[in-house]
Amino acid sequence: MSKRLASKYKIDRRLGVNLWGRPKSPINKREYGPGQHGQRRRKPSDFGTQLMAKQKLKGYYGNIGEKQFRRYFAEASRRKGDTGENLVGLLERRLDAVVYRAKFVPTVFAARQFVNHGHVTVNGKKVNISSYMVKDGDVVQVKAKSRELPLVLEGVESVERDLPDYIEVDHKDMKATFVRAPKLADVPYPVQMEPNLVIEFYSR
Repeated sequence: MSKRLASKYKIDRRLGVNLWGRPKSPINKREYGPGQHGQRRRKPSDFGTQLMAKQKLKGYYGNIGEKQFRRYFAEASRRKGDTGENLVGLLERRLDAVVYRAKFVPTVFAARQFVNHGHVTVNGKKVNISSYMVKDGDVVQVKAKSRELPLVLEGVESVERDLPDYIEVDHKDMKATFVRAPKLADVPYPVQMEPNLVIEFYSR
């Protein structure tokens, strides 16, 4: 089970945004942070703005650990092109992100747990590492015996999210083909993400 599964909406309230666009998020009713000082709003510094951007992007993908997230930044910096776009492309290549995008499960936290429990194959081989990096053309599929799980049925029937065009999905066979790494504009984030500020944060 994900270490943040039980308290994922605390991330929403701390950041002051409905990070995953879910109707059950408490931020829909209380647009302020948790605790007795949650309603105090100060204008954030440049550092605070950059930190918030990093926390949003990191939190969206199931609250990835800081050490691992920094490794993604380092890899994005090494690659040619825009570092912010590269970072988003790397995050979207994560196996749990692909499972979530394909609507095989309802939440990104469920996607991590689903992969870790061995319900998914990549090109016909079982992969249970949620951070596994999917390559262009890889086929991610839900195992036959896992397709009737309530979690999977809920994900497939969800109308909260749209399928992005960089992943081809066949819900009949419960498989998804990763076509290409997306650009920032291609990713259906429910809130504005600012990877350029994340890059500034790590480049200080």
